[in-house]
Amino acid sequence: MKDHAAASGASDASNGLGPGTLYVVSTPIGNLADLSERAVSTLKAVRAVLAEDTRHSRPLLDRYGVATPLVAYHEHNEAAATPKLLARLLSGESLALISDAGTPLLSDPGARLVRAALEASVKVAPVPGASALLAALVASGLATDRFTFFGFLPRRGRERSEALAEIAGSMHTVVLYEAPARVAATLAELAAAGAGDREAVVARELTKQFEECRRGTVRSLHASYEGKAPRGEVVLVIAGGGQREPDETALRARARSLREAGLSARDVARVLNEEANAPRNLAYRLAHE
Repeated sequence: MKDHAAASGASDASNGLGPGTLYVVSTPIGNLADLSERAVSTLKAVRAVLAEDTRHSRPLLDRYGVATPLVAYHEHNEAAATPKLLARLLSGESLALISDAGTPLLSDPGARLVRAALEASVKVAPVPGASALLAALVASGLATDRFTFFGFLPRRGRERSEALAEIAGSMHTVVLYEAPARVAATLAELAAAGAGDREAVVARELTKQFEECRRGTVRSLHASYEGKAPRGEVVLVIAGGGQREPDETALRARARSLREAGLSARDVARVLNEEANAPRNLAYRLAHE
């Protein structure tokens, strides 16, 4: 879908005719070349850029010639800062929200301001771009048609135990962030929760020079990292309980019996997908054989 209206970037609506726009702008997760042309023009056009760590974000903005003032907006000041920023938006100023890396709000501050803006009828416009969550998912080789993102797991206690049990019981792909020093422990806990034989991927340093996606089972990956923590930013991708290699011979026989029972090819594909967890493309092919 072409976004012609935003192709030239944001326009600051500080003309007294109505509220400005809050742009939620994705920034690179490692490779600075991943900042989009639209993101650059938006960051240049707004009145201020709201950043988790202004010292971290300034080099990125300088690289692209963005001289827009930076305003600190993080988990420690968002409660106090949100009303002031909302007032600026309502006065007609447009602002851009960024995080240290990737897409804001995904395990990063910003949800409070987005909710406040929407409740005040201020337009919130996403400017898509890099996301460690999606980068790891599409490189994992695991099912992408349905997944759950857990962010960072609780560090301890009942909430952590419940999250681990939910992951182990999931029938679809799970993606979560983890600190390098805790990767081995988290994999061990997932194995203990019953997910030891699941396919999994440890993706680290995505888009950077030493990018790596190590594949194996939860149990084998734990053995790889026990006593040797990975370096860099880490994303874990865990296969769901239903994601085993499909038995194509059995699926073909099931498709044949369904066709003989009078089901249409469309209904055969649906049954194979829902009943046997067959991937949609495989179910479609077998249904039309």
